[in-house]
Amino acid sequence: MTRLRLATVRPGEPEIFHSLQGEGISLGRPSVFVRLSGCNLACHWCDTPYTWFFEGHAGPHRGDRQYDRRANSVTLDIAEVAAAVRQYECPHIVFTGGEPLLQQPALAALCDLLGPAYHIEIESNGTVALTADFAPHVHQLNLSPKLGHSGNSESTRRKEDVLAAYASDHRAWFKFVIADPADAVEVAALSERFAIPAERIILMPEGTDSATLRSRTAWLAPLCLDRGWRFTDRLHIHLYGDTRGT
Repeated sequence: MTRLRLATVRPGEPEIFHSLQGEGISLGRPSVFVRLSGCNLACHWCDTPYTWFFEGHAGPHRGDRQYDRRANSVTLDIAEVAAAVRQYECPHIVFTGGEPLLQQPALAALCDLLGPAYHIEIESNGTVALTADFAPHVHQLNLSPKLGHSGNSESTRRKEDVLAAYASDHRAWFKFVIADPADAVEVAALSERFAIPAERIILMPEGTDSATLRSRTAWLAPLCLDRGWRFTDRLHIHLYGDTRGT
């Protein structure tokens, strides 16, 4: 029996839902989201802390609330996950988290079960390499390498060999969370170091409410225009607020 560890909308209910993609190159596209539980980083501004900031976790988070692991995660057989995905009759799947690439053997088995009719997107922090078994299933990589303001040490948030491999992968888009104009300096340095084409760089304002996003967009959009980088909003925040299952 192959199983996946998923986040929950409420205790016992896996966070598998149908919505519009809210960020990145696929913004606005109807998709089925499968949110996995667990992460290898600890971003202090993370908007899904219930996927990893469990009671006893040593890392900081600005919300300062730790979550009960049993209430906020559930383990399901991949057949149950496949049935939940199929009910929406939508050909686009987004595996998100947390860090979904920590569970690649089960994801590969799930994709084998679902068959080739689905377009598979991955939302990842870019520190975990694709495995040989899972890589053929992936059509799009929405990578979000973390910058210094995330609160993670450089050695933790950046794996040089992994990021270099992704930089040469035509499926990869690089979305950076931006809280201050100075963050663009770090993005530019990463772009140069790893030869990431400007057209594959996307900047997104950090924020979990519309007012904050609009305030940061006021200076971030012109910055993107000047640099030749793409800009993305957070559509789901404007539509639904900072809520689970949206």
